[in-house]
Amino acid sequence: MAIGANDKVRVGIIGCGGIANGKHFLGLKSVPEVDMVAFCDIIEERAQAACKKYGTPDAKVYTDYRELLSDKSIDVVHVCTPNRSHSFITVDALEAGKDVMCEKPMAINSAEAKKMLDAAKRTGRKLTIGYQNRQRNDALYLKAAADRGEFGDIYYAKAFAVRRRFVPTWGVFLKEDEQGGGPLIDIGTHALDLTLWTMNNYKPKYCVGTTYHKFRYQTETGNACGDWNPDEFTVEDSAFGFVVMEDGSTISLESSWALNTLEVREAQTLICGTKGGADMIHGLRFNSVEGGRQIIKNIDLGVGAVDYFSGNAGGEPHEREAYQWIHSLIDGKDPCVLPEQAYVVTQILEGIYESAKTGNIVFLNK
Repeated sequence: MAIGANDKVRVGIIGCGGIANGKHFLGLKSVPEVDMVAFCDIIEERAQAACKKYGTPDAKVYTDYRELLSDKSIDVVHVCTPNRSHSFITVDALEAGKDVMCEKPMAINSAEAKKMLDAAKRTGRKLTIGYQNRQRNDALYLKAAADRGEFGDIYYAKAFAVRRRFVPTWGVFLKEDEQGGGPLIDIGTHALDLTLWTMNNYKPKYCVGTTYHKFRYQTETGNACGDWNPDEFTVEDSAFGFVVMEDGSTISLESSWALNTLEVREAQTLICGTKGGADMIHGLRFNSVEGGRQIIKNIDLGVGAVDYFSGNAGGEPHEREAYQWIHSLIDGKDPCVLPEQAYVVTQILEGIYESAKTGNIVFLNK
């Protein structure tokens, strides 16, 4: 790209709500090579507050993202808006000559995700999706072990994104027209991404799924975020899927914002291979057979135990995500999350929703 080794990467952020404040601003702030020079939100006060806190002295505020994109001095755009607008804002940004990080999920369906993928290829700009859980120590260690072949042929996996009672009652999370779904597309997407990435398998054949909307009209919910408004709760509260890949391997996906269970796990994966397996249930655990005996290894991920990431003083996943993304642009390398991978995640999520609606098996990559 046009950015020189000694130049600052000029970043504009579209959407200054919860995910921008909770992740993107903090991550970008930790990267010395970044200047945040533009902030856009339909609520101008939010953009102004972000600009004051994170922007350069000459940073600008917008309420129309197209005006931000018209600034040719901006190199990179982060799209942090509700899911419905991920696709068209990202496509417009790519067409405007910007490299783009779009927050997860890639889009509300595979057709919209395909537009993003095609735009990146057509324009030659880089596109990545915000799956920051790949940058956790346990995920990095697990991925490295899988790539070394420690588990052999991974043929079965579980993707977990289950909460007991943690329905997000702020923003637009409960509105299907804005988000495209509930926990499956919100947190299930992280668990599925981790699982596919660890397996290094992006060729799904078919899937089946079920969704449930059981808690909408309950009162005194015990929800960690307070009671929800039944009139706004238009998405599922739980979704479950079963995916068969082209090579015959299978993935079970569990996602819920509200499930009467004590098995609460979020953004976790469990894998089973011909040589061994691993899970994240009580820390990172490997299991295998040595000397004719079944063994369990508890992996120490404390300070100094694992160092698959270097170059950034920060160690939080959102800091690592921002660092590797910006440096992929500076160094001319691929980002950690490829848009082709995120597209497959979207295909599978869409297939589970379709199967739940029709009651049929949904074939993918037809």
